[in-house]
Amino acid sequence: MDKVHFSTGKDDWETPQWLFNQLDDEFHFTLDPCCTAENAKCRKYYTKAENGLEQDWKGETVFCNPPYSRGKKGAPGQEAWIKKCFEESQKTDTTCVMLLPARTDTKAFHTYIYGYAEIRFIRGRLKFGGSTNSAPFPSMIVVFKGKDCNVRFDKPKGAAGKVG
Repeated sequence: MDKVHFSTGKDDWETPQWLFNQLDDEFHFTLDPCCTAENAKCRKYYTKAENGLEQDWKGETVFCNPPYSRGKKGAPGQEAWIKKCFEESQKTDTTCVMLLPARTDTKAFHTYIYGYAEIRFIRGRLKFGGSTNSAPFPSMIVVFKGKDCNVRFDKPKGAAGKVG
């Protein structure tokens, strides 16, 4: 398949406002750690200049729509943000809610999400702010709710490839 169907080179797609509003009604977000000043969803936010990956999020209720790229030198990718949300959620009174592509086959999904977080798959494809078309991938909401999410549920040994 053509690479253009999977990447635009743009990493700052704005969360659809209706989706943010629905989640904010439930979680009451206090921090958007990876945004631009133009697309920030919370009163408190960090742009690239403040580098949200280097900040302490303790006590915050975080909404994170990270860059979807793998990252490159000087620009951390999606996995760095997933790891940060997982780690920060282990702190007292800290919840992290992420909007992510539903890529259940990735290392990050199995290392930080599956078995550690609540996963909500979004029906259909989202249309991000500034886009004329829907995303070429399904999306999911991942909710890290602190120490309650540090229990891992793995298949027993010898069960690889078996279902049921």
